[in-house]
Amino acid sequence: MVRNRVSAVAGLFLSAALGLAPAAAQQPQSLASDSLFITRAGSAGLLQVKLGKLAEKKGTNPSVVEFGKRMVTQYSKVNEELKSAAREAAFPVPTLRREDQQIFDRLNRTSRSSFDKAYMARMVEQQGEEVRLFQEESAEGRVQSLKQLATRMLPEVEQRLSLATRTAGSIGVNV
Repeated sequence: MVRNRVSAVAGLFLSAALGLAPAAAQQPQSLASDSLFITRAGSAGLLQVKLGKLAEKKGTNPSVVEFGKRMVTQYSKVNEELKSAAREAAFPVPTLRREDQQIFDRLNRTSRSSFDKAYMARMVEQQGEEVRLFQEESAEGRVQSLKQLATRMLPEVEQRLSLATRTAGSIGVNV
């Protein structure tokens, strides 16, 4: 009986490698990009709220403090939508990934005098990554509700990248 299960599993792997696996066996692979989207976008949103609050506390330039406040407000709404979309698509609710927590920890250790530039440089990078993430899901997502969410939110993400770029430039960050 164990030998039969091993043979069956090996057969499925071989079939999948050859592209012959039944649609049901291929479904988890086809949803991997949607799962990755909700994981990354959700974690990025949680990070944005934490960093926005940090900018409100550590920022010295009023435009950086205002940018942080705006990120807290906007991403609090985005996070609720992503959480709801994850539940609807039967994916786990997003949590903060270790990599994103490390970004927060690094910026939290930054001195007040160098925080503004470090934060805004990171925001331009982060927003650019999010634009690419939302573009990819919008174009290639397989879960319709997530694809529609990404398509609907993409203009907002692009606006945040533009705002981050302008704010960073206004305080002397080379972008």
